[in-house]
Amino acid sequence: MAGFLRSAVLGVARQASRSSRVFPQLDQAQPGVAGFSRAIGAVRWYAAEPEHDVIVIGGGPGGYVASIKAGQLKLKTVCVEKRGALGGTCLNVGCIPSKALLQTSHMYHEAKENFKNHGVMVSGVDIDLPAMMAQKDRAVKGLTQGVEGLLKKNKVKYVKGWGKITGPNEVTAELLDGGEEKLTAKSIIIATGSDVRELPGVKIDEEKIVSSTGALSLKAIPKKLVVIGGGYIGLEMASVWCRLGSDVEVVEFTDDVVPTMDSEVRRAFKRSLQKQGFKFTLKTKVVSAEVQGDKVNLVLEPAKGGEQTKLEADIVLVATGRVPFTKGLGLEEVGVKLDKFGRVEVDQHFRSSVPSIYAIGDVIPGPMLAHKAEEDGVACVELLAGKAGHVNYDTVPGIIYTWPEVGMVGKTEDQLKAAGVKYRVGKFPFMANSRARTIEDTEGMVKFISDAETDKILGVTIMGPNAGEMIGECVLAMEYGAATEDIARTCHGHPTLSEAIKEAAMATYDKPIHI
Repeated sequence: MAGFLRSAVLGVARQASRSSRVFPQLDQAQPGVAGFSRAIGAVRWYAAEPEHDVIVIGGGPGGYVASIKAGQLKLKTVCVEKRGALGGTCLNVGCIPSKALLQTSHMYHEAKENFKNHGVMVSGVDIDLPAMMAQKDRAVKGLTQGVEGLLKKNKVKYVKGWGKITGPNEVTAELLDGGEEKLTAKSIIIATGSDVRELPGVKIDEEKIVSSTGALSLKAIPKKLVVIGGGYIGLEMASVWCRLGSDVEVVEFTDDVVPTMDSEVRRAFKRSLQKQGFKFTLKTKVVSAEVQGDKVNLVLEPAKGGEQTKLEADIVLVATGRVPFTKGLGLEEVGVKLDKFGRVEVDQHFRSSVPSIYAIGDVIPGPMLAHKAEEDGVACVELLAGKAGHVNYDTVPGIIYTWPEVGMVGKTEDQLKAAGVKYRVGKFPFMANSRARTIEDTEGMVKFISDAETDKILGVTIMGPNAGEMIGECVLAMEYGAATEDIARTCHGHPTLSEAIKEAAMATYDKPIHI
C-alpha cells in the first residue's frame, strides 16, 4: 500500500513538473526521501483551496463596485488598493473634486454676472480660494470614507498596498505600512484604471505644468492658462479657472474640440464657450513647454508641420487623454495578453487569456468613464457568481460638465451619415422651453436621431442646463429599444426642462407643439 502511494505521489509530481511555470516547486521532486517529501508538500500546495473567491486589484469605481457586488453575492472578497484611499482617480483626483470646483465657480460666476437679472443685487463678490479647495476636500474625504464603510458592511477585506499578480490565482501586495501579504483566490479582477497620457517635450511637474490632478489644487488663479487638449477633462477644468478670471486658451491637435460630439451641437457648444472667454487654437501641435522663472514658454507648430510660434502662460494644463494602467502588475509574467494600446484583451465575459484572471474598466476596450467601469464591475462579478451579466456599450452616456452641459448617448448624425444609415432628425431649442426661459438659461438644444423606417432611437445629444441629468431618460429609452414616439407620448411634468426632450422626440417622428 505504501509503495502504491509513493508511486502515485511521484506520478503526480512528474506530471505537475511539466507545468513548472505555474508550479515551480514541483521541479525539484526526485526519487528518494527528500524528493518524496518535497513532492508531498507540493501536492498539498496544489490541492489547497484558494483563500478567497475573488481578489480585486484597484479600488476605483470599477474595483470598489465589483468588490461590493461580490460581497453582496456572498463571495469571499479582498480589494487591494495602492492609493491608501478608495475611489480611484475619479473620487480622489478626478470626477468628484472637479465637479465640486465646477459648482463653486459656477455659483461665483452667477453671483457676479447673472444675479442682477433676477433683482438680486450683491456687491463685493470675491473668491476665497483656500475655502473653495477646503469644500472640495471635504466632499472627497466624506465619500472615500463612505466607500470604505460600504466595503466593511459587505464583509470585503481591504488591503492597502500595491497588488502584483504572482500566479494565476495569487496576488502579492506590497503593503503601504511595510512588508507584503500573499493572497490567493479562485478569480482575480484587474481594475487598475488609467493614468495621464504623457506628451513628448512637455514634462509635468504639477506646479507650473500640471495634469488634471494639479489643476484641482492650484494655489492661485492663473492670469493666463493654456490647456493642451480639447476633450472633456481639459474643457471642464478650463471652465473652472475661466469663471474665476483666467485668460484661457485651448490648444488642440485635431480639427476641433470633442471630436466624438455631434458636429452641429459642437458648433453651438464652442460658440458658447467662446462667449465665456475661451480662445481655441486648433490643428496645432505643442512641440515643447519649458518653465522659465514664473512663466511657462510653449513652442507650437501647425499639426501638419510648418513655422513654429511661441506662447507664454502662467500655468499649462496637459489634458491629452489617458492610458490604461497595466504596468508593474505582473501581467506579462503570468501570460495575460495586452493589445497594442496596452489594454487587457478580454472576451465577452471579461476573461483574459488566463482563465482565472479578469479585467474591467479603463484597462479594457470601451469608453474610459467611471460609470462604464462600474457597470463592468457588476457584470463581471455576476458572471463569476454564475448569473447573467452584460454591459451595452452603445448606451453608455458621455457627459461634459461645463455650462451649458452636454450629455450624449448612442450614435451621432455624422456617424450615421458616414455609415450610410437612413435616419430622421428632430430638434428642440431650450429657447422655446418655458422652464429654461424662467431661469434665463436658454442656450442649447435637444437633438434626436432615429431610424428612418422603425423610428427606433439611435442617438441623442443634449446641450443645455442639467443635460447630464436629463440624458438618463434617453439612455433608459434606448436600453429598452424605444422609438421617439414612445417618449413623445409619455407625459412630462410642466414646466420642466425635460419637456424639451419630449418636444424633440415629437419633432423626430411628427411635429413639436411649442415651436
